[in-house]
Amino acid sequence: MRSVTFAHSPHAVTVGKMLCLGRNYVAHAAEMKAEVPRLPVVFLKPSSALPAEPGKVRFPAFARELHHEVELVVMIGSRAKNVTAESAMRHVAGYAVGLDMTLRDIQAEAKRQGLPWTVSKAFDDSAPVSPFVAPERVSDPHDLVLRLKVNGALRQRSSTGMMIFRIPEIIAYLSTVFTLDPGDLVFTGTPEGVGPVARGDLLEAELEGVTSLSVHII
Repeated sequence: MRSVTFAHSPHAVTVGKMLCLGRNYVAHAAEMKAEVPRLPVVFLKPSSALPAEPGKVRFPAFARELHHEVELVVMIGSRAKNVTAESAMRHVAGYAVGLDMTLRDIQAEAKRQGLPWTVSKAFDDSAPVSPFVAPERVSDPHDLVLRLKVNGALRQRSSTGMMIFRIPEIIAYLSTVFTLDPGDLVFTGTPEGVGPVARGDLLEAELEGVTSLSVHII
């Protein structure tokens, strides 16, 4: 099992499952030529998707096209099952910025054939995350600037306020399907601006004023 850390803390948290949302920003759904969903679109990543070497993402040899998707990540701090949106935030242990690295060519071919696209999302190193910060350090998680630069050039910039499904709704919905356990991570979806990266690129992701992440593609 892999682990993540909190800023200003020596303690690591073991990660269980990672639940990820697709199409949670209207502009991103549009750029992917997809409909805006009525319910959250959910897929899974295993804990092995956290990079074995912090700050490094290996470009898989079996793929040709690797894309970045910057996201707000929520850590679950206490067991949650069938919770309401009104009580959902009690189960939040922290926030981070993360990258949902995606093998776009693998995903496109799977979609074309009507097959699952797990391989394109859940491969090793596909989910780097920054150090987490405690909820009390974030006054409003729906009013944060989410940003990604590649080799110093701005690729993605948006506000978490643009999410279609907000964190309480997401946690409440997920808890009707899955039992959420301490250490589970929720990737809340990416805004518009996703695009390709290459070996040697430096990715710098940030929740402005909260936490940041630097990753080299190798």
